[in-house]
Amino acid sequence: MRKFFKTTLFASLLAVAISFTSCQDEFEEISNGEENESITANSAAAKLITNTSSQDGSFDNIVDGVSCFAIEFPYTVNVNGLEVTLDSKEDLVTVEELLDKVDVDSDIVDIIFPITITLADYSEITISSKDELREIAKDCIEGGKDDDIECIDFVYPLTVFTFDVNNQQTGNATVENDRQLRRFFAGLEGNQLVSMDFPVTLKLYDNTEVVVNTNAELAVAIESAKEACDEDDDNDHNDDDFSKERLDAYLVACPWLIHDMQRNEEDQIGRYFEYAMNFAANGTVTAKDREGNSIEGEWTTRVSNNRVLLKLEFTALMDFTLDWFVYELEDGKIKLFAEGGNKIIMKKACNVIDKDPNTLRGVLKECSWIIKKVKRDNQELDRLLGYEFNFMADGVVTLSSGEVSSEGTWEITLNAQARLVMAITMGNEPGVSFEWPLSDLRDNRLKFEIPGTGYELILERNCDNDVDDEDVVWIRGLFKDSLWEVALFSENQDPSEAYANYEFSFSANGKVTVYSPNQVEVSAGRWFVYRNSDNKLEMIINFGANSNFYPLANDYIVLEVQENRLELKHENSNGGYDHLVLEKK
Repeated sequence: MRKFFKTTLFASLLAVAISFTSCQDEFEEISNGEENESITANSAAAKLITNTSSQDGSFDNIVDGVSCFAIEFPYTVNVNGLEVTLDSKEDLVTVEELLDKVDVDSDIVDIIFPITITLADYSEITISSKDELREIAKDCIEGGKDDDIECIDFVYPLTVFTFDVNNQQTGNATVENDRQLRRFFAGLEGNQLVSMDFPVTLKLYDNTEVVVNTNAELAVAIESAKEACDEDDDNDHNDDDFSKERLDAYLVACPWLIHDMQRNEEDQIGRYFEYAMNFAANGTVTAKDREGNSIEGEWTTRVSNNRVLLKLEFTALMDFTLDWFVYELEDGKIKLFAEGGNKIIMKKACNVIDKDPNTLRGVLKECSWIIKKVKRDNQELDRLLGYEFNFMADGVVTLSSGEVSSEGTWEITLNAQARLVMAITMGNEPGVSFEWPLSDLRDNRLKFEIPGTGYELILERNCDNDVDDEDVVWIRGLFKDSLWEVALFSENQDPSEAYANYEFSFSANGKVTVYSPNQVEVSAGRWFVYRNSDNKLEMIINFGANSNFYPLANDYIVLEVQENRLELKHENSNGGYDHLVLEKK
């Protein structure tokens, strides 16, 4: 089964009722090694099972502000005046990014009704107005004190049994997920006997597994894990669920780079962008500017009114000297806020500051790297999307589109901030010739940025051309011996008919050819389908800057694919989206 369709198929399976088989003419007698191996459906142990398999509605608190239900996708919200359609959990990141662009005390998220919500027991309710939603939300218990148990989960599939009063089996069902298990228990009578096919495996919040062999052991395992982790069920999306100790450890673990800065409602990012901040355990902090100059200061943390505060004190960096409320702490990022229009966003820089250049050299030489994005002087060079870098051991680098190839040199050095820099000299392609400071190092993705100048380069690892990825191979095969047309193209939700009467041929060698209605070739470009570092299917299309079809050039996420149709989506830097729908002729 192709991975791309797992989600769709999974949703379809959930709509099918669990097949429950009953023995009507005879009973199977269960031989238990101990008494009372079955439990009643209304027992305390059964309650623990249903609470563990309940729907967790906290993932969309950024929209609805409550954890006891979740809004069913798709739906539309208005974020500070901009309408955004949410199709999956991943799209909630877009809402947070839009909220981060303004002061947190002025954030507005309006839901466009009607919507459907799913409760803890997976029942669904249609909501027509904000007042209806608020009325249901009144019954929600926030702060991690609700019945939902999130620190431990069942490992599926598992089998459950029902018994009669003589402990003889009357039926069984195999369940594949929390929804099915919760709905199974919901269909039982309160005094009905039930048990599981042991052993049963459960996974704790830290990914360790627990194996239980009886209902009693199962109840103990769940009860012991109830308070073992932070369920993050606050009535907001800004994660306040951390301690002073956690913040202290987080600050000193790595250097940090400034990615956003406002002081007294004035944007200061041009001045402080990517200042390097090093927090030491002894309470000193060193800020290093882009020229490598160091400014010494002090830092302390404390808890005030249930908030964790970070106090920064500098004698020569007064814009940072303030008591900052830490309003979000997430993987790789810290967000600070103070009243009066003051904000700092810092990103972790463990792998880009004070690291051995050989680390990055080795990563670059391991595989080919595809250009996902390249920007110079705030101008995105979409004509280079999908081009492939190959970094050689002797300092030679090639850049190829499949038809055109350039050769140059490359080196990894450290700049004045002790940041890793990739220096590329490519005589035939000035678009990539520059000294690129590394800002993000991952296994499958590299990001380079030039502070404050609108220079950016993003590369994606491409070791084997995805030849073992069934989805990628299948999508590439759809274009074989066929012509396609643009059924829809819109830039920032502004539709265009400019490309409606042309035919597109996508060749196996990566060339895309455009024909006029009378079958005359009018333009040519490149195309490439792959699975990106976020595990999403992506299609890159590029045309030369002088081509009339240059606006179509983008790195598109594949939203939907059928034999005769592809729906693609690209997120723009302004928060808007471009949509492209291709249909086979």
